[in-house]
Amino acid sequence: MSKKFSVLLFSLLLVGCFGKKRTTYGTTPTITVAASENPNGNAKEPSKNHPQNLLADAIVESAMKFTGTRYRYGGTTKKGMDCSGLIYVALQENDIIFPRVSTAMANEGKRIGLVKAQKGDLLFFKTRKRGKKINHVGLVVSVDGDDIKFIHASTSRGVIVSSLREGYWNSAFVKATRIL
Repeated sequence: MSKKFSVLLFSLLLVGCFGKKRTTYGTTPTITVAASENPNGNAKEPSKNHPQNLLADAIVESAMKFTGTRYRYGGTTKKGMDCSGLIYVALQENDIIFPRVSTAMANEGKRIGLVKAQKGDLLFFKTRKRGKKINHVGLVVSVDGDDIKFIHASTSRGVIVSSLREGYWNSAFVKATRIL
């Protein structure tokens, strides 16, 4: 009885802490220019000041604050962070509700080809030789031609920025998704 009461009380306290309005990752409005409204007949790419680009910048900035933080399985603070914890916190700081673990994160958003990758997209990896599930995630911080850089929490080096050109990450890469 006491255990049930404690769990109920904890749940109520947890719900009460979320007074700030949060949005889900899929509610960012998409603004497109119809080809008929564009004098060239082509749809325009979003400008740097487009809400999605500003949000991507803010999410990347949130993640970059953790650069140098040591790796800690299940961690979500400056004392230690794992890969999905880094992404979870960066999104949460920008009022985006998202799953906590990389395997669940991989089921969200829209799958995109690497040629379409941009800042704010997520990259997913299988780093275990016999693993059948995605077990690692990174956040794209920049794209320069075919060089995609992403921030993630490495078990050996903590929170760092790596390039998808690096052999290890290139061979472990599974897919990219757009969540914004």
